[in-house]
Amino acid sequence: MDFTEIILDMEGPLARLTLNQPDKANALSRTMIAELKQAMDQIAASDAQVVILTGAGKNFCAGHKLDEMVGQEASVYMQIFADCTAMMRRLRALRQPVIAAVRGVATAAGCQLAASADLAVAESTASFGTPGVRIGLFCSTPAVALVRLIGRRRALEMLLTGRLVPAAQALEWGLVNQVVEPEELMPAAERLAGSIAEASPLTVALGKQTFYDQVERPEPEAYNLVTPAMSLHLGMHDAQEGISAFLEKRDPVWKGC
Repeated sequence: MDFTEIILDMEGPLARLTLNQPDKANALSRTMIAELKQAMDQIAASDAQVVILTGAGKNFCAGHKLDEMVGQEASVYMQIFADCTAMMRRLRALRQPVIAAVRGVATAAGCQLAASADLAVAESTASFGTPGVRIGLFCSTPAVALVRLIGRRRALEMLLTGRLVPAAQALEWGLVNQVVEPEELMPAAERLAGSIAEASPLTVALGKQTFYDQVERPEPEAYNLVTPAMSLHLGMHDAQEGISAFLEKRDPVWKGC
C-alpha cells in the first residue's frame, strides 16, 4: 500500500511507522489519520513483533492540522475527532507493543499519540504539552490518554496551563520510560524493541491484551479476570516450552501456540 503522509517500513520483527510531514511538524491531517489506521491494519496482519512510532524531521507530532479545523460544520469536527479516536484506539489494540520515539514537540493530539503508545523513549530536548487552552480549544481528547498515565493533578496542570513539559519532567511523571541524548533516540528505541522481540510473540500479545483489560478495573475484578487468563496461557505451548527451557538451561523455541 502506498502512503503519502507516513512511511511504513517492516524488517524482520520490527515495524517502523514514521509520520512524514516534517515541514508541518508532522501535524495530524485527516489524510495522515486515515493512513495511520490503514498502516496499523497492515502491521496487525504482519509477522512484526514490535512497532516503533516516530516523526520525521525535528518533531514527533504537533497535534491536529489546524487549518482543517476552521470554518467547517460541526459535523466535520465531530468526524475528525471520531476518526482520530478510532486511530488512537487501534494503536492501543494492536497485538504488537508500540514504542513512541519522541523528538522535538509532542503537543495536543501528538501528546495523545505518545501517551497512547505502550512505551515511550524521548530525546533530552523533547517536550510534551496540551496547549489547546491557549487557542480557545481545551484538549479534552488528549486528556483521556494523558490522565491515565500521569494522574489528575499533573494532567490538569498541563491541560489548564498549556505549558510545555520538558523530557526530564515527563520521565519523572511517568509519561515516558527513558530519556536519552538526541543521537541515541532510535538506538535506544531499537534496543527496547529488541528486548521485547526476544519473547514469545503470542505471550506478548496475550499479555498486552490482558494488561489493558484489567488495568482500569477494581482490584477484585482485575484478579477475577487475570487468574483464568494466566491459567489458560500456562497451558499453551510457548509457556510450557519457556519453563522447560529455563529448567533445562537452553534457549526456548517459540511456536506461537
